[in-house]
Amino acid sequence: MMTKDDVALMILEAKKTAGLTWEGIAEKIDMSPVFTHSACVGMNAFPPEKAELLVATLGLPQEAALVLSESPNKVFAQTVPTDPCIYRFYEIVGVYGPTLKALIHEKFGDGIMSAIDFEMSVVREPNPKGDRVKVEMSGKYLQYNAW
Repeated sequence: MMTKDDVALMILEAKKTAGLTWEGIAEKIDMSPVFTHSACVGMNAFPPEKAELLVATLGLPQEAALVLSESPNKVFAQTVPTDPCIYRFYEIVGVYGPTLKALIHEKFGDGIMSAIDFEMSVVREPNPKGDRVKVEMSGKYLQYNAW
């Protein structure tokens, strides 16, 4: 039985062999690079037709399409990853999380930003002090008592 981890490894190998980028793969299946990567590594489920297209595009076994379209069980094995790029996002949330919550509460009321109905972009922004990583996130506002 093929797992999401098995499929993720196959995708990474096919990506490397073909010399593709995440943006290139996303373009081929007409999805965002953020969602494409997330679903490829098992953190989201592809719609079945997109899973089929990805499998065909990367030359993966047909069984991979079924795995890619299954909803994930998001179990986080580490509390804080040691990868410095990922760790910095945890640091940002640790430092600014209460601020984000307070500002969301003031502007929208008592609620949260959806991680399901969610969009994100990552761009390189030139800066005289050194190029900047610009991450923009947008999630649907959900009132606590509305769901």
